[in-house]
Amino acid sequence: MSAPVPSSAGASPGGLGLPEARWFWRRLYVYVASGVGWGLLTWAVARTPPQGLPAVAHGLMVLLGVTMVLYLVAPSAQQLAAVFAEMRLRLSVGGRR
Repeated sequence: MSAPVPSSAGASPGGLGLPEARWFWRRLYVYVASGVGWGLLTWAVARTPPQGLPAVAHGLMVLLGVTMVLYLVAPSAQQLAAVFAEMRLRLSVGGRR
């Protein structure tokens, strides 16, 4: 028996060919969102009076938490494409009856 031949690095499972197979888009999103977050933090702290800083800090912590959940738990592009393809198939079959 021979060992299975690995597929190419750019290929995605299911043959969907979506760019997320190499995590480039998630990394790009995280870097851009982090840069925007730092910019907003700098802007907000500079313009917020000292008594308002706790509220700003709380809002930024919530935003960070949502970003982490979306990044770590959200389905990949391949999973979303498979779900939408299945929905389209089910809707087209159900609509023809």
